[in-house]
Amino acid sequence: MPAAQGRNWPRRRAIIAAIPVAALPVAAGLAACTSVPKREPQPTTLRFFTAHQAAVVEAATARIAPGPRDDPAEAGHPGAREAGVTGYIDAMLASLQDEKVFAGGPWSNRHTSGPNLMARFAPLDPVAKIAWHKRLAGWQAQYQAGIGQLDQLAGGDFTKRTPAQQDKILAAQKVSVFTTLLFGHTIEGLYASPEYGGNRGLAGWKEIGFPGDIQPRGYTADEVERSDGHDPVAETGIVGDVLKLLGAL
Repeated sequence: MPAAQGRNWPRRRAIIAAIPVAALPVAAGLAACTSVPKREPQPTTLRFFTAHQAAVVEAATARIAPGPRDDPAEAGHPGAREAGVTGYIDAMLASLQDEKVFAGGPWSNRHTSGPNLMARFAPLDPVAKIAWHKRLAGWQAQYQAGIGQLDQLAGGDFTKRTPAQQDKILAAQKVSVFTTLLFGHTIEGLYASPEYGGNRGLAGWKEIGFPGDIQPRGYTADEVERSDGHDPVAETGIVGDVLKLLGAL
């Protein structure tokens, strides 16, 4: 991760980078915002979620990875909303409809001319198709149930609660398994190749200074060996705070 030159790294962003996925329900209660943020429009075409389910997922992922609309401390730092994480999750859950599971390659046209070969998804063999059907069916069931639980804990509509209330709901033991799943998919949506439906405008890659796939040129030996800079997380006190918190559980 590149250095955060001349700025203090936001507390939530440090938590995301520092803690194990399983600890997220604890960390989710640490946000400081108290007002309901303005929501950006949902994806125009939903393949799995209903409009309300997509809104709940967007609100929840925005608490996991908040952006400027969700936390004043994140000004200038794109979060889940800006990166289109909800669209990524929706496309992933419906990916077997057109077998868009594995992006092709070996490169895109981000750093070269010609077609975007990453957008040509590889066909699945029969065994892989069975395996992915089972995996996705499980995730679909978890999302259906998890979204319902978030609404239930919110008294009807998770999206209507303030950020602080949403954080408390996400930290509830009842939804800890779903929140852990949602955390992993949020990070994927932020930083995966945009061909999978997230990382809109390369928002996640730009935030961490990652150029993405630069084939056919590739990376030089010096680029592979050279550090991007100081890790901003290592320079904050939140890492120690989180470790102490986890040790007390």
